[in-house]
Amino acid sequence: MTEQWNEPEGINPRGTVIVAAGRGENVDVYARFGRRIAADGYKVRVLPDVTTDLPASFAAAEKLLVDDALPGPHVVAGSDTGALFALALAARGAPGLDGVITAGIPRAGVRPAIDLTGFDDEVEARTACPNHQGVLGRGGATPGAVFSAQIPTELIDTVGAVTVPALGLHGGDDKISPLDGVRDRYAGGSLFVIEGGRHDILNDVTHRTVAAHVILFLERLRLGADLPAIAREAS
Repeated sequence: MTEQWNEPEGINPRGTVIVAAGRGENVDVYARFGRRIAADGYKVRVLPDVTTDLPASFAAAEKLLVDDALPGPHVVAGSDTGALFALALAARGAPGLDGVITAGIPRAGVRPAIDLTGFDDEVEARTACPNHQGVLGRGGATPGAVFSAQIPTELIDTVGAVTVPALGLHGGDDKISPLDGVRDRYAGGSLFVIEGGRHDILNDVTHRTVAAHVILFLERLRLGADLPAIAREAS
C-alpha cells in the first residue's frame, strides 16, 4: 500500500518523488522524510519494502511515473535495496522517470561483518538519530532484514548506464555497506559522502543536510536534465 504526503495547501506542486523502501522497511520509516520533502512543494509517494513482490513494485512505480495527476519532474528515491530498485527502473527505461536518488546502496551477496547481540545493536548500526532509532524499534523495520546477503537477482543484475540525472548519498561511517565496496554503483551521477553518517542516511542525525541536498537536486532538475546551477560562491 502506498503512503502519501502532498504539498502545503495553496502551493502549486513542484514535482513528484516516489520513495522505494528497502529490505524489511514499512512506510513509517519515511514519514519524516516524506513530510519534509512535501513541505517544500513536492508530492511524495512511498512504496513499502519493494523486495517483497518485485513485479508488483515495478508495476506500482511505473504506474505512478505516468500518472497525469502527479506533476513532473518524476524522481524515484530509495535507500538500501530501494536504491537498487531506483537504478533498476532507470535501467529498464521506465517511461516518465526523470531522475533517481540513491542512498546507502548495499553490497550484494555480502553479509555485513558486524557483531550483533540483538536488535538494539542493529538499530545502532543503522542510525545515530534517536527519533529514527525509535521508529525502527517500534516496528518500522524487520529485525535482521538489512543484514541479509540475499538480494533479488533482478536488482543485482541491473545493467546499462543511468541516463537520467542521478544523486547519490552515502554515510561515511556506514558499516553495513562500506562505501569502498559500492562506490562503482553510484557511477553516472553526483555522489555526496555524509561525514560520520550511518547506513540509513536519509534518516540519520544529518537528515536536514541530506534533505537540503535532495531539494537542491530536485530544484535543479526542474530547470533541466543538465541540472543547471542555481547558486554559486562569489569569487
